[in-house]
Amino acid sequence: MILRFPNAVLLLSLPLLAACAATAPTTRAQAPADTTRKPVVATAAASAPTEDVAKYRPVFTLPAAGPTPPAAAKSTAPARTTVPLPTNQVNAQVEQRLRDQAFTNQNVKYASGYRVRAYLGLERDQVMSIRRQIISRYPDETDYITFKQPVYRLYVGDYTSKLDAARGLARVRQFVPRAELEPMQVLLDKTP
Repeated sequence: MILRFPNAVLLLSLPLLAACAATAPTTRAQAPADTTRKPVVATAAASAPTEDVAKYRPVFTLPAAGPTPPAAAKSTAPARTTVPLPTNQVNAQVEQRLRDQAFTNQNVKYASGYRVRAYLGLERDQVMSIRRQIISRYPDETDYITFKQPVYRLYVGDYTSKLDAARGLARVRQFVPRAELEPMQVLLDKTP
């Protein structure tokens, strides 16, 4: 008799199953454990802290009221408390830090942003034609032609936000339906 592997495993596992069944509890009359969540009754005693924290709370006293002048006694408006005047001890330091940061920001020329890739291909005449179409319609847009042999790439715009880049992409797609956005370092416009 030749036993196949699955049949042999089945035959060998039957005594193990019988042993497990023999050790199982015989009484099934037990009620299963209640696993439902009980509603929490919110009471003042349940939410109050167990120790007294009143000694940690700050206590403020009202300033002593002096004799009121006769003009203030006739007025029905509440008396105004004096408000401390701000001191200028920090403002000079803050102003200096802001000037330093503005000077540092003037030297930043590039930032991460997006450009629209209008053309990617092998034809120089075609890239120049697309460039002329875009520049004639949108003269404010900056264009960049890169050539890594044998591929020409035409990028349009310097966009620092994706929303502006999506608007630029919609304008370029009138001429080139396969234009795409590419994240890259863009030149910041420093003219005021």
